[in-house]
Amino acid sequence: MSIRNQIEATSASFTRSERKLATALLSDYPYAGLISIQELAERAEVSPPSISRFVSKIGLGGYADMQKRLLAELRDGQRSPVDLHATSKQIEGGYLTGFLDRAADQMNSASEAVTEGQFNRICDLLNDRKRRIYVVGGRISDTIALILSFHLRQSREDVFHLPREPDVWPEYLLRMKPGDILFLVDFRRYQRNLVRLAEQANARRAKVVLMTDKGLSPATRFASEVVAVPIDMGTVWDSYSTALAVTEAIVTRIAEETWGETRARIEAWDAARETILENEP
Repeated sequence: MSIRNQIEATSASFTRSERKLATALLSDYPYAGLISIQELAERAEVSPPSISRFVSKIGLGGYADMQKRLLAELRDGQRSPVDLHATSKQIEGGYLTGFLDRAADQMNSASEAVTEGQFNRICDLLNDRKRRIYVVGGRISDTIALILSFHLRQSREDVFHLPREPDVWPEYLLRMKPGDILFLVDFRRYQRNLVRLAEQANARRAKVVLMTDKGLSPATRFASEVVAVPIDMGTVWDSYSTALAVTEAIVTRIAEETWGETRARIEAWDAARETILENEP
């Protein structure tokens, strides 16, 4: 069994710190596990003893044993580490075809970075009707937040997308109750105001669910769940296509699991919209 599979098999029992560590390992698998234990501790914002306990929990003899196993996985693969990390090559041939091929590879790596256990936990949190959901993203990544909030509002009440102006955020912070969800999207270059928002939401005992990249936003230290999706395409712009796909998977699963309620809400929504727009030119 691979280290990845061992993490997945044990993920249901992970603590908050262990979930952060699992995210750090899987977001840049297997390379994140080949750095020193001190470097990994800094990246995941956990302590080295926490890493030692984690590797024992997933059934390994220690950090050195994990690195030995990861190296063996690399040797058993068909591609070398150099091949796997060659993301800076220019796209050759038809640009659209080459770009879409890279996007497909990115999608495949996302399915490895986000475990089914974590995906299910996040869906359950967002589908808990006792919790209010607050959603916001960065300068560009707020597009992902908008899509999440729009579709969630089709399925349930109490979903709020925060405006772009941070001056308005205190109003939403003051509404947050313990157990409510702040879903934050923060990709590089990370925004300090989003980190401070996560800190204050955490202080109010709201649960922060963070979508970020393998570099891990500084907001990670305040998050209960961290979804690290690949965004690096080896091109001049990062790609959020995988983040969008994961977001769509979340809202689609929630809608399908609650289809009776979702359908009734969509029908009422459409009826209200038609009334509002009636007689407009």
